[in-house]
Amino acid sequence: MMEKKYEALKLSNQMCFPLYAASKEIVRRYKPVLDEIGLTYTQYITMMVLWEHESISVKDMGSLLYLDSGTLTPVLKKLEQKGFIKRQRDTGDERVLIVTVTDEGMALRDKALEVPAKIACTVDLSVEEAKLLCGILQKLINGCCS
Repeated sequence: MMEKKYEALKLSNQMCFPLYAASKEIVRRYKPVLDEIGLTYTQYITMMVLWEHESISVKDMGSLLYLDSGTLTPVLKKLEQKGFIKRQRDTGDERVLIVTVTDEGMALRDKALEVPAKIACTVDLSVEEAKLLCGILQKLINGCCS
């Protein structure tokens, strides 16, 4: 039996553990769905940013995805090899690397349309619960990372 002064160290009393475990589980559920369209989870979220913005700096993309350039660079290289994006230096500032989605990358968006619905079927949450959870998680992210 754990002494009362150590209650705060119980795994079941940690907010971080269920967040960590849930995150791993959700990403695991994405894998077979994303395999169908030839993307990893990180490549998928990167493409989501590009489908929304079409052209964006690596720095701004990293901010949106909460990824540093060391993590993002290999993902971008792989997406470029697949023909989904192109990377080029900004003509106004050579230090800035701009990523642009290609026509082939935009065509991939149609294949990805089924991904959210397929994932939603694997999660036992109502639409209201999912929206509430997303709002709470966004509040947590904004409080931690702003």
